[in-house]
Amino acid sequence: QVHLVESGGGLVQAWGSLRLSCVASGIISSIHVMGWYRQAPGKQRELVATVTSGGRINYADSVKGRFTISRDNAKNTVYLQMNSLKPEDTAVYYCNADAYDRDYWGQGTQVTVSS
Repeated sequence: QVHLVESGGGLVQAWGSLRLSCVASGIISSIHVMGWYRQAPGKQRELVATVTSGGRINYADSVKGRFTISRDNAKNTVYLQMNSLKPEDTAVYYCNADAYDRDYWGQGTQVTVSS
């Protein structure tokens, strides 16, 4: 079992920055990919960024050059540094862990970007 807890969401102005954190607990060794997804009202949940256990990173085109995903293995934590935020980045952001048995989701953290 894997348990994920996100934090760091909030209200920021356009062009501002925010850093999200996701702390994983449980059978950490079972996780081979972690990532961030987001869901805006009335829209489907979409991938934002992922990082594999080997360090391979992928980003959605909409966030390339603005967001950075990273992980701290000692703290079992994945981060999402969000810079140059836009109102269209407003969404609930979810941490995801792709484990060998199934994938797990955090509770979500709200990010609101005002103009």
